[in-house]
Amino acid sequence: QNEEKWDFVLVSDIHEMGSEKEIKRKKFLDELSKKGFTIKKIEDTKLFYGVRAPQHIFWKYQCLLTNSDSRQQNCSAHQDIPATTRIRVVHFILQNTVTSDLEKLHDLMKKKVFEAAFPLHKKEEIREILKKKWARWRVLFKEQPIEEIRCYFGEKVALYFAWLGWYTYLLIFAAAAGLATVTAGAIVFSSSQVSKEICDANNTIMCPLCDQNCSFWVLSDTCTYAKVTQMIDNEATVVFAMFMAIWATVFLELWKRERATVAINWDMYGWDEDEEELALHMINNCQHEPQPYRHSYFRSTIVLVLAVLMIMVLIGIAHALVIYRAVAMALFMQSQVDLLSKHADTVAVMTGAVLHYLTIVIMTKVRSHTGPWALLPFLEKPRTFSQQENNFTVKIFLFQFFTNFSSLIYIAFFLGRINGHPGHYVRIAGHWRLEECHPSGCITDLFIQMAVIMVLKQTISNIMEYLIPWITHQLRKKQKLPKKRSMMLGEEEEAEDPCKRQWLNNYELNEVNVFSLFNEYLEIVIQYSFTTIFVAAFPLAPLLALINNVIEIHMDAIKMMRLRRRMVPRKAKDIGIWLQVLEAIGILAVIGNGLVIAITSDFIPVQVYQYMYSPCARGNHTSVDCSTGYINNSLSVFRIQDFEPHTKVLPEFNGVQIKEYRDYRNADDYSYTVQFWHIFAARLAFLILFEHVALCVKVIAAWYIPDVPQRVKNQILTKKHSNLRNELRWVMPWKLPG
Repeated sequence: QNEEKWDFVLVSDIHEMGSEKEIKRKKFLDELSKKGFTIKKIEDTKLFYGVRAPQHIFWKYQCLLTNSDSRQQNCSAHQDIPATTRIRVVHFILQNTVTSDLEKLHDLMKKKVFEAAFPLHKKEEIREILKKKWARWRVLFKEQPIEEIRCYFGEKVALYFAWLGWYTYLLIFAAAAGLATVTAGAIVFSSSQVSKEICDANNTIMCPLCDQNCSFWVLSDTCTYAKVTQMIDNEATVVFAMFMAIWATVFLELWKRERATVAINWDMYGWDEDEEELALHMINNCQHEPQPYRHSYFRSTIVLVLAVLMIMVLIGIAHALVIYRAVAMALFMQSQVDLLSKHADTVAVMTGAVLHYLTIVIMTKVRSHTGPWALLPFLEKPRTFSQQENNFTVKIFLFQFFTNFSSLIYIAFFLGRINGHPGHYVRIAGHWRLEECHPSGCITDLFIQMAVIMVLKQTISNIMEYLIPWITHQLRKKQKLPKKRSMMLGEEEEAEDPCKRQWLNNYELNEVNVFSLFNEYLEIVIQYSFTTIFVAAFPLAPLLALINNVIEIHMDAIKMMRLRRRMVPRKAKDIGIWLQVLEAIGILAVIGNGLVIAITSDFIPVQVYQYMYSPCARGNHTSVDCSTGYINNSLSVFRIQDFEPHTKVLPEFNGVQIKEYRDYRNADDYSYTVQFWHIFAARLAFLILFEHVALCVKVIAAWYIPDVPQRVKNQILTKKHSNLRNELRWVMPWKLPG
């Protein structure tokens, strides 16, 4: 059985004879015919056009790119040209064929002349291997068949899965370290002197958390939260944060080595994207002149202004979340529901986190459908698709980064530090006072926020990511069932074309676009940001990321093989600008974790107390824990009569005139104490020391681990030497000196 081979399928509605759309379609197909393309038409509820390129086009491609394709992996034994190369070349020609009306396929699809254009998922051995070894849930913990992925989807997709697999493998070590940190915190630090003092503080009366109908409360009420806080806010967390800074560097350096090995094995080391693009243009049109590189400061300024405006909008959304938390806290405190009023602070934090997650989902949808990003290609006018993709990547990553992290940045570094003090609170619109940190410590708020967002992103988002394409595919199958054509009198029934069912099956799959792989990268890079930047506040982030990635790899595989049309294979020798993005995140991780430990955590105040104000500092080196008395030392006193006039004081506490709150202020004028400035100086010193040490370790690790293995360098050297010897044989003997 000799099955017909078709490189691409074009789909069109059935237009009226002589209509503008029918004329435009015919002109485009005529242009393809002039280039030697074979075109086959099948009519159903739509018109399907199978397209096959002439062999001479691929011979030209091989001749023009001999060096890069001289040792192409023979992915399919019965073909001289790999299927991925055929699809890529034909796709380029289809996209750049110009009709007599100066319209390309992209323009015709906008005008609904054509509805779709896609390569086919064919019944071939390599596809069955991928379905069996990759695109199924049974092989969840088995190694990915990267070579087969490359032969079916091209180098760019294969590199994505190779990188994702490598990242997931190294997450095992980060997840183990995070789990060990939390376990050590649970066993050793949750029963520390600090948490004991909070649990025993039955007589320490604290200032109310809101102005109306809020009672004074006892510090020991936060005993459980204090133990949870000590699990993540201890000496082990500092070590873990340093470990993660080194891990991020080692991960990238080892990936560079892995990428170099992959590139040499695929004969991609000397591949040049500009050369490939020029060769494809010349195959399509031998009169083609290269488009020069251009840069416009005016256009760049407009893009910069648009980017700043979008970032300001995202910061505004973060401010809206701050207002929500302040208002929600006040309303929950005054609620008649006992559960809400007792745990108002925790409920406000958790509902705020859910709201933050919803804004992430909404803004992601807004970003993918509308916004100024649609204008970027027209404003910047990139020379190549790769350049357009790089420009797009940086701006969209910034957009997503601020969407995900603006609220977390506020919680980590501003919450509880700009809200004033009892008797002089900072208020929103002069009414709602800004939210304070959780009574057990500021790091608890950050822990809860990150836990809620990561869990929601990795459950609801992943379920929807799989379910929506599956449901869409099922609906398309029902809507696009082939209809039998009504028979004319005397007309014989024709046998169904064997291609028809295959083309219909491919058409029923969900469409892919040029940025489908970009969206997969973006999702994982944002997850990498969560895993590294604030990991000191949430050491379980690498474990959640590991579980997510094991599922994500096979979920993406199932979507690509069973639910989506075949992606157009593209060549690549690395992951492109994403590597620079990951390196930038690595530096942000050092800064972010240093700031979390120095500012958000109670680590520095405890250390200052132990070395300057504790019994140990006074030379009393007995068996007493050096943290003894820390909690009482960290509280400031407040006179009830200094409350603002509208504050409602409940009757049961009228007899006591002094209450406490967490801060370092004098009792007479509420100015900062000397100890506050000691702690401030220590925070600053620790931040500078931590960041410099971590960055130095990163630089040393980057130097210590070569980007390219010596074996790969020697292979390249041997190949260059062999090529030069072969060229030397062609030099005539009498032209050699001597």
